Amino acid sequence: MKEIRYHKEVLIFFDELFDILIDKEYFSYYESSAKYLEELIEFIENNIEIFPPKPAPDNFLRFGNNLEYIAYKRNQQTTWYIFFEKGVDFYFIKQITNNHYSGKYLK
Repeated sequence: MKEIRYHKEVLIFFDELFDILIDKEYFSYYESSAKYLEELIEFIENNIEIFPPKPAPDNFLRFGNNLEYIAYKRNQQTTWYIFFEKGVDFYFIKQITNNHYSGKYLK
């Protein structure tokens, strides 16, 4: 399996997402928020080589060249989109967003 690397901004996003899930009361307990985040990361690490990627729409090219993405349908309300570049022996995760913020740009 190729190494998975995360852009610094993605790591910051993970920290912010943890807090957002609690602050906006999506979850009442820190453990629930941590589990949600853990499941998102596990999906990336377990499926990035399996799921067929799609080319990133032009709106996302500011995050890098030759971007592709995979989608993670977490539940009926939320689908996560993971944007990455492929290297020879690694995947570089450049951006993560969801249908609530970027759904209009993705099909």
